[in-house]
Amino acid sequence: MTAATYQEIVDDNGRVYRVGESPHDIMGRSRSWMVWLPWIAMMAVSVFEYGWGAVEGTLEEKYGWTLSDAFWLASIWAVFQAGVAFPAGRLREKNIVSAKTAMLAGAVCSGIGYFTISHSGNLAVAFAGYSVLGGTGAGLVYATCINMVGKWYPEKRGARTGFVNGGFAYGAVPFIYVFAAFLTPANYSVILDGIGVYMLLVVAVCGFLFKDPPKSWWPAEVDPKNWAATRRSKSGGLAKNPPAVKQFSPMEAIRTGMLPLMWVCLVIIGGVSLFGINFQVPFAKESGFGAFVAASSAGVLSIVNGTGRAVVGWVSDRIGRRQTLTVVLVIAGGAQFGVMYAGNTHNLVLFMVFAFLTGFGGGAFYPLFAALVPDYFGENNNASNYGLVYSAKLIGGVGGGGLAAGVISAWGYTGAYVLAGCIALLSAVLTLFLRQPGRPGHQLAGTELVARPSAAAGG
Repeated sequence: MTAATYQEIVDDNGRVYRVGESPHDIMGRSRSWMVWLPWIAMMAVSVFEYGWGAVEGTLEEKYGWTLSDAFWLASIWAVFQAGVAFPAGRLREKNIVSAKTAMLAGAVCSGIGYFTISHSGNLAVAFAGYSVLGGTGAGLVYATCINMVGKWYPEKRGARTGFVNGGFAYGAVPFIYVFAAFLTPANYSVILDGIGVYMLLVVAVCGFLFKDPPKSWWPAEVDPKNWAATRRSKSGGLAKNPPAVKQFSPMEAIRTGMLPLMWVCLVIIGGVSLFGINFQVPFAKESGFGAFVAASSAGVLSIVNGTGRAVVGWVSDRIGRRQTLTVVLVIAGGAQFGVMYAGNTHNLVLFMVFAFLTGFGGGAFYPLFAALVPDYFGENNNASNYGLVYSAKLIGGVGGGGLAAGVISAWGYTGAYVLAGCIALLSAVLTLFLRQPGRPGHQLAGTELVARPSAAAGG
């Protein structure tokens, strides 16, 4: 790492782009490291959310828990996983907590989560260790990894955010099959301890190498003025994803009305997504498909959930993030009705097809929200702004876990899937009202170079 000079380019809206420093100047390595390391760490903690539906049956048998007990554990886990994003983001933006510190804390808490359910059947201990500490750990990893990618790739965040976000889904696939094939009340402790150690080590090693770029950083090889002109020419004079007109603080973002609207949309579709993740395996078993088919449907859901995130990120860079988001949510809503019909008619082929669509629609919206937030509100406060939007999973997690278990008890799986499909379509309708703040017609502003060269100390 060396000392480097930088210039600040200010556009007509007053937005600042800090250019001149390379990733090697700042952290001594290529910025591609800040894609691969977050991706690996996200895969490591994915077993919490996407593996729970496969492991909970064994824990119920071993500890005497009910279905409601198991999914309230998952619900409270989701509350803490989502709830930590905003406070962790604020601490990072105020330079109180570094990305490295957040990741190391996440590694320890994540490991404790699995060690807890491996050694205690006491529900109070499980809630404290798995749901609270495990959820906090996974949330620190998730929020830090997603924000890291957006900071290092401000000019092409869609596909890379989607790629990293996808690891949070398909990283669980090997464990889903391990749970289905090998996990029993006789050996559960060894397997769960192994997963805890795996998460602890992988996340800690990745996190040790994390480093944020400076505020308003822009890649030295990309001229913001030329980049904006290229985007205009490729989109017929109207960019699909123009950069934010300014760096919005959290309160400013809230006052635009767009951040609260994103939050409501994510509350709804986040609950539907978690409902599918949590209950697809139990529904498959109740429909008579058998343990292997149930695990395979969960594996398909996780794989497509993860790979779909990368695909929609790439697509959204070309046709627009808001437009892509609406299509994804329509698919998610329709898939709920399809899974219900296939299960009720015991049609295995259709069940796997709609498991595919559920996986795609139930995960692809996460990277779209993660990219929309800095598109609308800028990168400098993204950890806080995205943390506020992602906190919607606090509510969605309860709806898709514990409350959904109650709906199933009262209305059966048919009633639950109909409700999930209807509210997913409502979320799609709400996205039609999303507009980028401060940019009527979404026109790109020009840029001008302000001569403000100064020296920057290398990291």
